[in-house]
Amino acid sequence: MSTSVEAQALAVGTPAPDFNHVVATGGTPVSLSDYRGQYLVMVFYPKDATPGCTRQLCALRDDLAVLNDMDTQVIAVNPGSLESHERFVANQGYNFPILVDADKAISQAYGALKPEGGIQRTVYVVGPEGSIVYAEQGLPDDSVIMDAIKQHQG
Repeated sequence: MSTSVEAQALAVGTPAPDFNHVVATGGTPVSLSDYRGQYLVMVFYPKDATPGCTRQLCALRDDLAVLNDMDTQVIAVNPGSLESHERFVANQGYNFPILVDADKAISQAYGALKPEGGIQRTVYVVGPEGSIVYAEQGLPDDSVIMDAIKQHQG
């Protein structure tokens, strides 16, 4: 029997696993309920300041005004330290919080934790009612994420 090295993303329609008062950049603890009533793009990424992660989060930074116009917020999630995340934010000018998932509990709940403990790059959109309306592993283009939100909005 072979063991997959990939994490398994949650299915569309699944209620988004709750998280409460998680330490994040910017100094304000973040809870899933903070985003109730709007769309939330959640990006699980492997490591601060690496080329793929930087490119992915910079694209979201650059598209945040368009996403905000679609009643959508963005957060990123990674097990790195708050200090590392704050440096990453300062260096790249990110305009959304990065959550410190030190115990990897959020990553595990969202199916973004690989069996060996690494983070599988995974993007979710949580709808206003709290269920997952889009789920994709890898580096989906922001236009794909926006299209999924538009489709859900009807």
